[in-house]
Amino acid sequence: MIRLLVGLGNPGSEYEDTRHNAGFWWIDGLARGLGTSLQLDRNYHGLVARVNNAPSAPGPIWLLEPMTYMNVSGKSVAALARFFKIAPEEILAIHDELDLPPGEMKFKQGGGTGGHNGLKDMQAQLGSGNFWRLRLGIGHPGHKAEVANFVLRKPPLAERQAVEDCIAKSYEALPLMLAGDMAKALTKIHAKPPRPKPPKPPKADATPPSSPSPSTPETTP
Repeated sequence: MIRLLVGLGNPGSEYEDTRHNAGFWWIDGLARGLGTSLQLDRNYHGLVARVNNAPSAPGPIWLLEPMTYMNVSGKSVAALARFFKIAPEEILAIHDELDLPPGEMKFKQGGGTGGHNGLKDMQAQLGSGNFWRLRLGIGHPGHKAEVANFVLRKPPLAERQAVEDCIAKSYEALPLMLAGDMAKALTKIHAKPPRPKPPKPPKADATPPSSPSPSTPETTP
C-alpha cells in the first residue's frame, strides 16, 4: 500500500507552472480534493500534509513536496520516510516524463531513473529504487541539448490541459493504491477510453415496394 505520496518539482514562483513541476501539480490537486493544505516542515525539508481519513487507507498518509530543488529531492523524502518508518515500496513518486507525450501516463514500481535527477536522488538517499512511480507525460523537445530549457518552460495551454486530464484520471485509482491493490490501480490507470461505437447503418425496409400491376390493354369490340 502507499503511505507517502511525493510530488517532484522545484520551489519558487518562477518554476510553478513549468513542465518539471508536474509532480507538484498532482500533489496540489490531491490536497484540494482531500480538503487539506501543505505546511512547511523544516524537519523534512519540504511542504507536508498528514491526512488521517483518506479513502480506503487503513491509516494516515503523507503528502510531500520537497523544497530542496529537484536534484536533492531524496534528502526530503528520506527524512520523512525514515522518521515514520515508511518503506520504499510504500512510496509513490509523481514526476514529469519526457518519453511520454502530454496526455499519457504510466504507473510502475522500480526500474531505472531515465535520467530524471529527482528520481536519481531519491534512489540514492533511500538506498533503493523499489518505490512506485507515476510518470506524467510532458513530451520531448526532440534534441537532448534542449531538454534542460524545455522542462523549465511553461507548456502551451493545450499541453497543460492534457497533463491535467491525466492527473484527474489518476485520482480515480488512488483508493486502490492506498488499499494496497496495486494490480487493479495499474489496470485502471492504463485503461484506454472506450472507442466510440460506429453508427448503425439505417435499417433496410423489409417489405420491398410493390411493382405496379401491368395494365390490361383496352380491347375494342
